[in-house]
Formats: sequence, C-alpha cells, structure tokens
Amino acid sequence: MKWSKLGLFLGGVLFGTAGIKILSSKDAKKVYTHCTAAVLRAKDTVVDQATVLQENCTDIYEAAKQINEERVAKEQEAEINEETAEA
Repeated sequence: MKWSKLGLFLGGVLFGTAGIKILSSKDAKKVYTHCTAAVLRAKDTVVDQATVLQENCTDIYEAAKQINEERVAKEQEAEINEETAEA
C-alpha cells in the first residue's frame, strides 16, 4: 500500500514538472498571446455594441417622453374644450 502511494506521488511530481515546462515554453506563450489578442478584440466589439445600444436607449427614452408630453397636452386641451362647452 505504501509503495503505491509513493508511486502516485512521484508520478504527480513528474507530471507537474513536465506540465510546468510545457506551459512556460515559447510555443505556449505564443498561444497565450494570440488568445489574449482575441479577447481584446472581442472586448472592443462588445464596448462598441454597448455604446450603440446606449445611444439607441437614450433616443427611445427621449421619444417616449415626447409622446407622453403630447398626450398630456391633448388631455388638457380636451378638458379645456369640455369646460368651455359646459359654460
């Protein structure tokens, strides 16, 4: 039982050491660089889309406020017309 645990430990150490060498190689760094560049491009696209969305939301909000102001003005005009008709 003790030998199998020792073997597993030594295998893990060997695998970990080889893994560190592989992850710190020049080829791995090149892959990390390309992945980081892709993430930065994606970030720029998302930021651009968020800006467009924010502008559209602002336009929609302003148009909705204008519609409500026109509606209130029509209701007030209708009330004034009713009052003058009654008088």
